[in-house]
Amino acid sequence: MVAIDELGTLWDKLFSAQPDPPPLLVVVTAAVALAVVSTRLPWRIARNAVTIAHEGGHALAALLTGRRLHGIRLHSDTSGLTLSAGRPTGPGMILTLLAGYVAPSLVGLAGAWLLGGNRITLLLWIAVALLLAMLVMVRNAFGAVSLLATGGVVLAVSWYASPDVQAAFAWTSVWFLLLGGVRPVVELQRLRSRGRMPESDADQLARLTPFPPLFWVALFALVNLLALVVGAALLAGPILADAGLTV
Repeated sequence: MVAIDELGTLWDKLFSAQPDPPPLLVVVTAAVALAVVSTRLPWRIARNAVTIAHEGGHALAALLTGRRLHGIRLHSDTSGLTLSAGRPTGPGMILTLLAGYVAPSLVGLAGAWLLGGNRITLLLWIAVALLLAMLVMVRNAFGAVSLLATGGVVLAVSWYASPDVQAAFAWTSVWFLLLGGVRPVVELQRLRSRGRMPESDADQLARLTPFPPLFWVALFALVNLLALVVGAALLAGPILADAGLTV
């Protein structure tokens, strides 16, 4: 009976909705995330979270399309590599390559949807579960440490922090993914224009399809910008509600 009661308490904590955040929190967390994405050193550090989502996108797409996932590597220069086996051409390979650059923004969009329903605890615990799932497939020490550190921070916030701190952390993280998903696409095209990324996802997709690399870069940008717009509308719910409007 005690175990059932504890399970019920955990279920309620996980799926219950928290109160609406104050509109100021939504604005401040957006500003903080934008500052991190826009400035060199903070971006250099925080970009590891974007790389985790990027490689996670490759890995998930590989598994969903029936490819054999061999491992994920995360590097200290914020680059990463996901290795999978299967047909070198065809829809599975195309979707696996396509998933990387759009994954951070789509993860951010999913997070914005959860925060739109004030499911802060659920969002944080899902994040921990996804990071643990990636940890199983990581094949280098820096990648393991990076995932353990990121997961440890998220778990600590979800378990020990006050509701206000959890809200601030969750909104900042989701804003960061939405905004941070756009910058790597810009960086990708800048490096490509200098001939420094001949094996980029866009160039590999161009070799597998009739479309040139610039088409794929533009598609990455379009998906990520749409995710940013929709995610921002979801996150701005408390502001719009305060103004008597709805999303």
